[in-house]
Amino acid sequence: MSVLSLKPRPEDVDALMREIGRQARAAARRMALVPGPAKDEALREAARSLRDAGAAILEANAADMAEARAKGLPAATLDRLALNPARIEAIAQGLESVAGLPDPVGRTLATFERPNGLTIERVATPLGVVGVIFESRPNVTADAGALCLKAGNAAILRAGSESHRSATAIATAMGEGLTRSGLPADAIQLVPTRDRAAVGAMLTGLDGAIDVIVPRGGKGLVARVQDEARVPVFAHLEGICHVFVHAAADLAMARTIVRNSKLRRTGICGAAETLLVDRACAGTYLSPLVTDLLEAGCAVRGDEGVQAVDPRVTPATEEDWRTEYLDAIISVRVVDGLEAAIDHIESYGSHHTDSILTEDQAAAERFLAEVDSAIVVHNASTQFADGAEFGFGAEIGIATGRMHARGPVGVEQLTTFKYRVRGTGQIRP
Repeated sequence: MSVLSLKPRPEDVDALMREIGRQARAAARRMALVPGPAKDEALREAARSLRDAGAAILEANAADMAEARAKGLPAATLDRLALNPARIEAIAQGLESVAGLPDPVGRTLATFERPNGLTIERVATPLGVVGVIFESRPNVTADAGALCLKAGNAAILRAGSESHRSATAIATAMGEGLTRSGLPADAIQLVPTRDRAAVGAMLTGLDGAIDVIVPRGGKGLVARVQDEARVPVFAHLEGICHVFVHAAADLAMARTIVRNSKLRRTGICGAAETLLVDRACAGTYLSPLVTDLLEAGCAVRGDEGVQAVDPRVTPATEEDWRTEYLDAIISVRVVDGLEAAIDHIESYGSHHTDSILTEDQAAAERFLAEVDSAIVVHNASTQFADGAEFGFGAEIGIATGRMHARGPVGVEQLTTFKYRVRGTGQIRP
């Protein structure tokens, strides 16, 4: 992993980024040919280096956290930024999990023979160069780098200013491991400047060097990337996730899942932001569900029916149904059954992750079929919207678009394919 030490003047940023792009493109050509076992050993060596550098990473993170607090950044941002020994160990284990995945490159996706005798294979190949722009999550440095590497790609990583020290420390540690393993030093490059012009340069594609951009951050960053990028984007703008408690839900299960969906970690994109309760069970279910949330310290904003349950519930506005709080706040609405719940999700959701809680299998199947989200869930928490939980080792992000990758973007989604055609002298008449 190459972490450039150059600190360019603003007018030099464009030249710096173009050079990074050229280096990444050259590294991508080499990475496409690296055997799977060599990639896996490099990732395991990077995990060892990460553990060895734990003290240095925590020191860098403490400086980032102090600066973030001084700037008054919100609690959700601080939670995403914070590292501790357990989180560093989780990052290292994530690298090892990615190493343990099957090699996605070279898979034969389809084989068929034409009447003229031509044999055609569709084979998985790396995407090329993946640009990742992220804000406050320093773990993305390792997750994104590892996934790109496993899929035979080169990566250009641009950390947000708030996580720059932490990301640099992680990148440095990983780089030592990768270098010892003999992989191209430029296969993963961390942009060395905080200058925002670096983002703009990446969005141009760096003279064709970047094949796809993945933004990981807030609505402002993702919207900018989607608006300005001249290359394909894997992204979601918001995670407005819903839990719908159907009339046939098991109340004890519903109470546990609702609490977990909202409060396990409030600052992640898979956290539930809206709770929908079927009117048919609201008379007995609504009060315990709302009380659980309030007693756990979650602010509840609700419609008139929800407000009647507890005086601590504040009125929900039209804007609340469209809001990704990323905080201990939830909007709650009583709806007239399954169809109304699906309509609400279609009208206000972000096509990220939505869950139905019910023992009615037909209702569950209809929800799973009709809700047009990247991840739809039956009788489980929305917080399973995570690549590691899907068995992907880690994720580079969650995509809510409809092209190529959707849901958690893991190593398979970081490949494309080509056709290999084998003949015996055929010509086209």
